[in-house]
Amino acid sequence: MELKKMELTSASGSELNLEALYQIMPSAFTEVRDDKTGEIAHKINFNTFRELLGDNAYEGADEEYGFKWVGKNAARREAARPINKTLRPCPEESVDWENTQNLYIEGDNLEVLKLLQKSYLGKVKMIYIDPPYNTGNDFVYVDNFDRSNFEENLANGNVDEFNNCYRKNSDSNARFHSDWCSMIYERLLVSRSLLSEDGVIFISIDDNEVENLRKLCDDVFGEHNFVAQMIWQQGKKSSGNLMNVNHEYVIVYVKNRLISDTSESSWKQKKEGLDKIYNQYETLKRMYGSNCAKIQTEIRKFFASLPENDPAYNSKHYNFVDEKGLFFADNSCAPDKPESRCHKPLIHPITKKETAVPSLGWRWKEETLEKMVAEDRIYFGTDEKQVPKVKKYLKEMEYELPSTVFYKDGRGASKRLEVLFGRKIFDFPKDENVIKTFVNMVTSNDNSIVLDFFSGSATTAHAVMQLNADDGGVRKFIMVQLPEKTDEKSEAYKAGYKNICEIGKERIRRAGKKIKEEAGLEAQNLDTGFRVFKCEDSFMNNVYFSPNDLSQADLFSHINNIKDGTSDLSKLFGCMLDWGVQLSLPLSNFEVSGKTIYNVNDGDLVACFAEDINKEVIAAIAELSPLRVVFCDSCFSDAPLKMNLFELFKQKCGWSEEVVKNRVHVI
Repeated sequence: MELKKMELTSASGSELNLEALYQIMPSAFTEVRDDKTGEIAHKINFNTFRELLGDNAYEGADEEYGFKWVGKNAARREAARPINKTLRPCPEESVDWENTQNLYIEGDNLEVLKLLQKSYLGKVKMIYIDPPYNTGNDFVYVDNFDRSNFEENLANGNVDEFNNCYRKNSDSNARFHSDWCSMIYERLLVSRSLLSEDGVIFISIDDNEVENLRKLCDDVFGEHNFVAQMIWQQGKKSSGNLMNVNHEYVIVYVKNRLISDTSESSWKQKKEGLDKIYNQYETLKRMYGSNCAKIQTEIRKFFASLPENDPAYNSKHYNFVDEKGLFFADNSCAPDKPESRCHKPLIHPITKKETAVPSLGWRWKEETLEKMVAEDRIYFGTDEKQVPKVKKYLKEMEYELPSTVFYKDGRGASKRLEVLFGRKIFDFPKDENVIKTFVNMVTSNDNSIVLDFFSGSATTAHAVMQLNADDGGVRKFIMVQLPEKTDEKSEAYKAGYKNICEIGKERIRRAGKKIKEEAGLEAQNLDTGFRVFKCEDSFMNNVYFSPNDLSQADLFSHINNIKDGTSDLSKLFGCMLDWGVQLSLPLSNFEVSGKTIYNVNDGDLVACFAEDINKEVIAAIAELSPLRVVFCDSCFSDAPLKMNLFELFKQKCGWSEEVVKNRVHVI
């Protein structure tokens, strides 16, 4: 029996779509034998597919609603096309490589997203991105260049010297909007597959492309999965000719509205400014003791002194005080007038007279109303002429649904980042506190994965770490960023940061250290590390040549299908990507007969890439009862050992021949 060889390529978008469709409509598929491999594969039968769809099948028409642009079909094909790339691990640039579950990946984000599809399909709880706004001055990634025309592309400014594909998208470009739409569309299509069924995506944008982005997202996520178009007011600074434009947008979509709407978790968020209010209240209590009337007078003065843009100002109506704390006297009137509503008057505690009754009756039945009176949950006012109201305490009302309009001065983030680095290092970073609010809205303090594939200065990573420190969470982040060069005249370049990735990684290091120092002992187990990977060409040689492509002298150079100089770690993580194993899982290694054996997550994947392995090595691997095993094809100088490999695993692990065939592979 031959060992299966791993392909080590990214997932094919079309294959993933077929797999998903097969789960829904298996009867629309038939079994076909592959001409190259001889293996049986499921292929869609379009005649059956149309029959199952019935009247819902649609062939297209001259006039139909939809969002189209030049290059849309090409972008859709590009999103589905597999690539021959890999992620090279860089422990030397990482922090806490052995233990961290966070990832920082350098490379074209479309390529990286494709590589992550197998390992993180349906695993990402939240995506936040701040893509280029297409202002005419920013860069747009370009995904369809012929790599062989490198010099020409370099001369035209379409790539840098590292062959990273991006260019400045001038508004004089005839395809100004189309190029931007294609760039975003491809990435949204692939990223959607990474979202969990209850996953959420937040996208920052401004007026330049907000309308097109909404239409793109309707196409990718479905119009029914739209949640909100948030307005982020960022200050009063003038930035327009005819009107003062001081806001941006954050577009919010869920992957599956049906699941999100029925989820037990709510998108409620804690009100801002509460600490300031509570601190003032505690100060007044120390000054006036149990004199609630005096405390109430002073707390109202405090609220009156606040500017309208102060977050605490939004809770100014909680300006009543009793021995239980701050409360708001809310309406107690029933919203309608059913017969079950209570119309019984209450007795005023001071005047001992019957109080006025709401015109539509009380909100509650008589027994509930009596219980609320007994628990001092009713505010009676100064006399019986006033309709009593219900006490709603601030401590009980700390959470609210997020607002679609919010204020956060955009200059604050720049100042904090400047302090963190000791100089101005990055223009217009997003506010980590705003991103933290988004993350807190849609994740609990569990193992939720947060992805940002336009990570810039790594604001999202900073936000995730800070939130974990605040609530004891164990959320994980994945940052993806193209290593765009910094301007040689910039402060960043002068400080030694030659590309944006260097800024992002350093920010995570500095922010993580600062967060731990400020949190003290409570944050000793906080994960502020990250594993660094770089997207590169595959470490596999192209060994599939026609006879005419090879000379006799070339034959020996193609015996090994792995490029010279490829590290064992690169091979291991290449296999993890191909097999769909998460890159953040714990990794250990040990030696047997002088050969290194790698163990991912206690047996999820066990690998040995050493030359001339023996039975002792195989026996040690079998003892782990691994889910997957991988070797290099060149590991077996002993031909009988390779032939007996299946029998050895059958004996040691009790596996059937089919199990061995599926679990043991070579590269």
